[in-house]
Parts: sequence; structure tokens; C-alpha cells
Amino acid sequence: MSSSPSESAFEKALLDQVGPALSRLRRRTSGGRGDLTRNLVLNVVADAPGEMTVGGVAVEMGVTQPVASRTTAACIADGLMRRVASQADGRRTVLELTDAGEAERHRFASEQRETFEQITAAWDPDDRTRFAQFLIRYSQDAGVWSTRQHRHGRDSENTRSED
Repeated sequence: MSSSPSESAFEKALLDQVGPALSRLRRRTSGGRGDLTRNLVLNVVADAPGEMTVGGVAVEMGVTQPVASRTTAACIADGLMRRVASQADGRRTVLELTDAGEAERHRFASEQRETFEQITAAWDPDDRTRFAQFLIRYSQDAGVWSTRQHRHGRDSENTRSED
């Protein structure tokens, strides 16, 4: 991201802290590495606008195919997801949550809500609400941005292969 001419040194320094802050939040507010990874996988599969494959999980999580394969296999072994034939192309295998996976996802969401409420307990209620709204908005906008980035990357690859 390039700085705009009107961006002050204070704004730049503040914005430089966003990435590390998000990383610390993820580490400090999850139930541990296993819970964090499982929660990510369950949400990726549940939030997919269509069918989700192991390759799609890899792209969404920003990990390699073998890492995504191991994490989805662990969720399947734990009874949280299953592999099923694609409705669009029966030769493909897609992932779907089981009832236990949905329950686990809701358990994670409840724990995260409790954590959010405890961390922000001393905040002004309006600040807490605004922050929650901005955090959700940021997440939604990040999803749109990510889709654009992946599409742009595929367009660039197609252009290069045509050269």
C-alpha cells in the first residue's frame, strides 16, 4: 500500500500497527493452535458461497495444499466435516460440515463472543458496538478484496500463458 500525500506520520505509524495487532489478537484470543486452525477450516467451509474443496481451503487460508489436506483430514477424523461428491461435477470431492461441525463452530463463536465481552468490558458501550461493526465490516471488505486479488492473479496467469 502506498502512502497518500496527505497521510501524516502519525497515521502511517498507526496503520503500520494494524497487521501485528491482528496477528496478536488471533494468537491471544484463540483456544490454542489446534482450536484456531479448526475454527478457521470450519468457517472457511461454512462461509463458502458454493462448494468448497481442499484446494479452496488452501487458497482461503493462505496455506499449501498439503497443509490444507492435513487440517481438513483432522476435521474429518474428528467428525466435524465429511467429503461428498460435488453436485455440479460428481468427479470432484467437496467438503461439508456435519452437525457436530456446526455445533463446534457455534461453540467457537460463543467463546469468541465471551472473550470479546471480557476484553471490552470496561469500554463505553457505544465504542464496543462501533468497534464490533467496524471489525465485521473490515472482515467483509477483506473477503471482497481477497476475491478480487485471486481473480486478478488468475487473470494474470491466463495472460502469461497466452503470451
